[in-house]
Amino acid sequence: MQAGQHDVAQIRRDNALALFDEFVRNTVKDPDTATLRGLEGRFAERLQIQPSYWSQIKSRSRQIGERLARQFEVLCHKPSGWMDVSHGAAAGGQVAQRTAAPPAGESPVPQDDDERFIVGLVLTYYRRHPQRARTRLLDLLGEVLMPAATGAPPAAPAPATRSPAPSAEDDAHAVWQRSQAGVAPLKRKR
Repeated sequence: MQAGQHDVAQIRRDNALALFDEFVRNTVKDPDTATLRGLEGRFAERLQIQPSYWSQIKSRSRQIGERLARQFEVLCHKPSGWMDVSHGAAAGGQVAQRTAAPPAGESPVPQDDDERFIVGLVLTYYRRHPQRARTRLLDLLGEVLMPAATGAPPAAPAPATRSPAPSAEDDAHAVWQRSQAGVAPLKRKR
């Protein structure tokens, strides 16, 4: 086996263990040994593999191939290629929960069942009606980031002693324009 293949195999194994840790955290608060054994079977079901196969992956007697890595990503709601990238390792071979702090409470990956549900709904809507979904979602985000001028209450006048500060509406509009500046248009499906 070449060194590069060994590295990918180890990275995929570490990431699979991280997925299991995430599954355990999302399923139970205080896992004990008996609970973990039952969760391993449920985790294997979620990955659509046999529990014995999961055990072999953990014990390093089986490796995670390309097709299985993509299957893990899809079933665990991770982006394509996630299994092939090291996300940092903690002591004992377990993958660290986070290697870098995400910006102010934001993470690109859904953190709980509610977020996964919402993301799933949006994806289902988008996949069924891409153009309509794109338009409606951008309109909705525009409303949230830039309140409508017609429905907004009038701003209170600024005290005469201070220079006029930009209103919240102007600030929200500036944020909306900055967020659109670096975004390329979505490509149409063929």
